[in-house]
Amino acid sequence: MSASPLPPDTPTAHLVARLAEDLLVRGWMMATAESCTGGLIAAACTDLAGSSQWFERGFVTYSNEAKTQMLSVDPALIETHGAVSEIVARAMAHGAVRHSQARVAVAVTGVAGPSGGSAAKPVGTVWFGFMVDGRLVSETRRFEGDRAQVRAATVGHALHRLIDLIEATES
Repeated sequence: MSASPLPPDTPTAHLVARLAEDLLVRGWMMATAESCTGGLIAAACTDLAGSSQWFERGFVTYSNEAKTQMLSVDPALIETHGAVSEIVARAMAHGAVRHSQARVAVAVTGVAGPSGGSAAKPVGTVWFGFMVDGRLVSETRRFEGDRAQVRAATVGHALHRLIDLIEATES
């Protein structure tokens, strides 16, 4: 039986505590692959004492080269679709699991601003890749606000969706 749904405005510390509980119950480890958040998801996770029992590692892959070198993202995918794309987010999540001992990963790549946006990918556009127990899921969101607000919203959404996806694995 899964726990009750969390409201969208749940504080980060509560999300991390719930995520930790979900991972510990299953004996799963987690990894992050972060571009636009620069390690903020990993930092939020490791703010919780005892996180080494469920948090395996974080990859900060801000540059395209880092995505390729650390996560084995095919450079042709970045060249063809751009770093901020569904296919790259999915490749990042897959690479985070492949290059770690984790069974769960979240990847984020986006345009935090204030510059760098385009008509197709405006500031606030973030692609998420989630790998949970062999299942790869991706989605995009557009967050409003300044750079700090976009990054904070990205962290919150990443944690919230991880919890949903992990809890959905229960049969």
